[in-house]
Amino acid sequence: MELNSLIFTLIIGAASGWLAGLIRQGYGFGLLGNIVVGILGAFIGSWLFRQMGVSIGAGLVNHIITAVIGALVLLFLIGLFRK
Repeated sequence: MELNSLIFTLIIGAASGWLAGLIRQGYGFGLLGNIVVGILGAFIGSWLFRQMGVSIGAGLVNHIITAVIGALVLLFLIGLFRK
């Protein structure tokens, strides 16, 4: 992964973590925690979609949707272990 792609993923992940925190209310970790969850979720979503052979489309919307879904998956998994 080249540097531009990494920086882009980090920025999209940060925004997506915030969105995922809004969607899954009660599972948020505050602003910084949600940003970290979003960044990890962006990598998880990208890996997960690549493994399944799924492509939502191209462009910014694709990256945001992929990162939000990855962050929601991560929040779901964290919720399983938190209880």
